[in-house]
Amino acid sequence: MDTSVLVANRGEIALRVMRTLRRLGIRSIAVYSDADAAAPHVRAADTAVRLGPAPAAESYLSAERVLAAAAESGATAIHPGYGFLSEDADFAAACEAAGLTFIGPPPAATRLLGDKVAAKLLAAEHGVPVLPGLQKPGLTDEEISAFVAEDPGRLPLMIKAAAGGGGRGMRIVRDPAALADGLAAARREALAGFGDDSLLVERYVERARHVEVQIIADSHGNVVHLGERECSLQRRHQKVVEESPSPVVTPEIREPLCAAAVELARAAGYVGAGTAEFLVSADDPTEWFFLEVNARLQVEHPVTELVTGLDLVEQQLLVAAGAPLAFTQDEVTFDGHAIEVRVCAEDPAADFLPATGELVAYREPEGEGIRVDSGVEAGTQVTPFYDSLLLKVIAHGADREAAVERLDLALGDLRLLGLPTNGGFLRRLINLDRVRAGDIDTGLIDRGEAEVLPPASQEREALVAFAAAQSRELRAGEDDDPWRALVGFRLDGPVPLKLEVASRGGDPVPVSVAGGPGEETVTIGADEAFTAGPAWAWEIASSGGETWLAAGPEAFAFRVVEPVVEGNATAAQGTLEAPMPGTVLELRVAPGESVVEGQVLVVIESMKMEMSLTAPVETTVIDVLVAAGDGVKQGQSLVELEPVG
Repeated sequence: MDTSVLVANRGEIALRVMRTLRRLGIRSIAVYSDADAAAPHVRAADTAVRLGPAPAAESYLSAERVLAAAAESGATAIHPGYGFLSEDADFAAACEAAGLTFIGPPPAATRLLGDKVAAKLLAAEHGVPVLPGLQKPGLTDEEISAFVAEDPGRLPLMIKAAAGGGGRGMRIVRDPAALADGLAAARREALAGFGDDSLLVERYVERARHVEVQIIADSHGNVVHLGERECSLQRRHQKVVEESPSPVVTPEIREPLCAAAVELARAAGYVGAGTAEFLVSADDPTEWFFLEVNARLQVEHPVTELVTGLDLVEQQLLVAAGAPLAFTQDEVTFDGHAIEVRVCAEDPAADFLPATGELVAYREPEGEGIRVDSGVEAGTQVTPFYDSLLLKVIAHGADREAAVERLDLALGDLRLLGLPTNGGFLRRLINLDRVRAGDIDTGLIDRGEAEVLPPASQEREALVAFAAAQSRELRAGEDDDPWRALVGFRLDGPVPLKLEVASRGGDPVPVSVAGGPGEETVTIGADEAFTAGPAWAWEIASSGGETWLAAGPEAFAFRVVEPVVEGNATAAQGTLEAPMPGTVLELRVAPGESVVEGQVLVVIESMKMEMSLTAPVETTVIDVLVAAGDGVKQGQSLVELEPVG
């Protein structure tokens, strides 16, 4: 076997491949863009080579730079992972020309199967069912329009990019009037994503399931399948949850489905790991159609690994080295059920738009039957340059119910603070009754059947915890004198800490906190009072002026717009004191001025937060004892007031 493999990818797949390389004693070589210089996959490799600036076209998508990195590092093979150059037949050919082993299918097979039109024609030739539609090379908009005009009953139709995949270049057309816009949008997206605006159109199945079959083939003519995966839970044609086996595929369906995948691989001269994808009718699972072949390792390959016990990366390496498969179809065994979720940096409140920022706190779940494939750590900077996938959480159990239950518990232990993610949404999704029952289809999420946002009560609990935490932070370092407590008592009653708090993207809300640590009463708005210390154990981290709280995969962000302190304990005796060390930012009164209760007298900054100190009662200012810019100590007199009573 080759002794040095360059992994031409980043993130969780790069680390995943490197784990197998390390176990097999093979030297690993990482490549990285400037944005990934401190990424975990760079440190995990035996050698790392810089590719170039952050944009993918100038780094991971540059075949020239990747090949130069292989030459510089002495690599003898290249593993492309998935995405980027993994299905680029020209890159695979360039590797061979450079004397490098490409750990993937031969260029000819990739070219054949990478074109959806050619792949469907091959499938039809070998008796594999395909969706009715219009599939031919060089299909024009005029031909598609004529096809629809000839029989409007052919609608709805799915327009698809003939090259590439991943849900890009796809549009559903239900109305003839929307056809032109759909074609234009699909071509634009296909050209931008794959450099090829070729299209095909086929019948759109309203309630469909997405089922795929994993195959592995060697260069000696042996092809086996490793069972099927269900990938029906999708958002905008992007997979979200995957599992194996499919809850709808019976032995009677599995046998012809998997046989079709094997036949296609043989017909294409395929070598390596690949996936044949099928559309299965949700109303009649015996009705299924071939969609495409992904000539690479899939994001969801871990569920197959967990149910078969095979390491697919190891199998790729062995096949690429020319070894025959070490097992026959009859020797492939299946154990239990596995299910995976893709945790991405995206904002559910903003229609799942990609999110960026620093992952300031991160904790992975552990436990029996739990696997985490991650490409991040605390401190990781999530940039806008690459895919939003952060990690995958995979659970394995004796059956589907056990696997889903383990996944639910694992997601409860996941912590991601610092930027929005879909973690909380995923947990709600897998706990839907229909999902638990396996009654799923590709439109379930887009129809809005899963709650995108957490319940308001959960955000309220987070706000209460945040307010209590702010109170405790401001009290840090105080002595036990109740007269000096920022949140404590005065002669005429409790002294609350008042805050204007805004959630991420939300309007400020008035909040006040009274009581000591562990006994805070938090009032939100006019009269909603809550006791701090909810049942969940909140984890807290701050970044960029925001404070993030998480109790499970859902994270909430808050910021203090303006904190206000109503005087302090000694104000009634004639002085306004600094409740904690800080710097005077602003003085808003002068000697001799009459002030009313609640009027802001001094603004100080402490712990990177501005705090407005107000008059506790109606009184008169005798003297101002500090100036703007002065540093002050806790308990230092700031303003002398006319004593009250």
